[in-house]
Amino acid sequence: MNKDLTVGKPEAVLWQFCLPLFGSIIFQQLYNIADSLVAGKFIGENALAAVGNSYEVTLIFIAFAFGCNIGCSVIVSRLFGSRKYEEMKTSVYTTMISSAVLCAVLMIFGLVCSNALLGLIHTPSEILADSRLYLQIYIWGLPFLFFYNIATGIFSALGDSRTPFIFLAFSSTANILVDILFVAALDMGVAGVAWATFLCQGISCVLAVVVVLKRLAAIRTDAPVLLYSFDLFRKIAVIAVPSILQQSFISIGNIIIQSVINDCGVEVTAGYAAAIKLNNLVITSFTTLANGLSNYTAQNIGAGILPRIKDGFKAGVKMVWLLCVPLVALYLIAAKTLVTFFINEPSALALASGIRFLYIVAPFYFIVSVKLVADGILRGAGLMKYFMTATFTDLILRVALAKILAGQAGYTGIWCAWPIGWTIATALSITFYRKGPWKSA
Repeated sequence: MNKDLTVGKPEAVLWQFCLPLFGSIIFQQLYNIADSLVAGKFIGENALAAVGNSYEVTLIFIAFAFGCNIGCSVIVSRLFGSRKYEEMKTSVYTTMISSAVLCAVLMIFGLVCSNALLGLIHTPSEILADSRLYLQIYIWGLPFLFFYNIATGIFSALGDSRTPFIFLAFSSTANILVDILFVAALDMGVAGVAWATFLCQGISCVLAVVVVLKRLAAIRTDAPVLLYSFDLFRKIAVIAVPSILQQSFISIGNIIIQSVINDCGVEVTAGYAAAIKLNNLVITSFTTLANGLSNYTAQNIGAGILPRIKDGFKAGVKMVWLLCVPLVALYLIAAKTLVTFFINEPSALALASGIRFLYIVAPFYFIVSVKLVADGILRGAGLMKYFMTATFTDLILRVALAKILAGQAGYTGIWCAWPIGWTIATALSITFYRKGPWKSA
């Protein structure tokens, strides 16, 4: 059901809208968590390292899909908020056509350059073959990744966060079962992990696109709807390209950090692979809630109601901090249990490195969550210069510090790069948020 985010008490509206988004990202993360869990438990520590190692490369492709999602979602939100339904539909079709071309280019690049990409991150020889196999199967599924992200972005722009939640709940649960079937029962190894994700994500993508097209068809328009508009493409690109660059540079930064970690050996790589899944679950949850704030901001800007933006920021901070309390407590109290959940009989070094990552990083979730809330509002308002400045500051600091501190304190030094980068970037994001056009509203 479509929902107008420009009416009602902001806090109540955001809770109602964002809770299904949070549920959706939990199930989305189950894709990657299930892959790592099944690989670590049913195949071995090297398989877990291979899946985790390949995941850092897949983040490059996810960055492009995410950018298409955000670009389309923000523009559709504005047009929906201002009741320009013909342009809204054209923006959706424009995004789908443009994304199909981009996806084809990325697939060719990924398949041709998979060996080179894995070489760039110093993939250990013991896990190179499995890393390459997982990555190549993943690349064949990129169309599903792209169009599913676009569909969920459209649902969110229309104020509907429940429909994508239903799709993800079904497909993620199925992914766990198919993972176990392919790996434990059929003994397909790392390939089974990859094909399970391919199959389940493909089904959810097709269903999501069909439903979103039906939803758009139900919205009446008075004038003919164009299939493509270069003017709307430009407006979408203004949001999408910085988002793609932001996510891409983050992915490249993560790849550089992964290469530093890989130099510490397969055991540290395996421990990091387990811990980073847990970290990504939290960060992606915050990011998804921030994406909801982007839709909320865009709709209200489209309707010309700026005072609601400040109320949305306060409500967003309250939401992420309520989420932080149980997650930080869980990661600090049960770090050992959570890391061993991914690895069957882990080595002492793998276990120690994973636990220490959670101990160092988890307390700073309270800080980085505020940054992501502010970033979500900046992006929804189209203030991409501010948005990218804060993001790149965090990234550059984390990459530089990881390389510097690794030589002085080993993997512990690498882990310390996260909280330092987050803290400085959060201060920037809050400063930029306070400069927004709503400051005097």
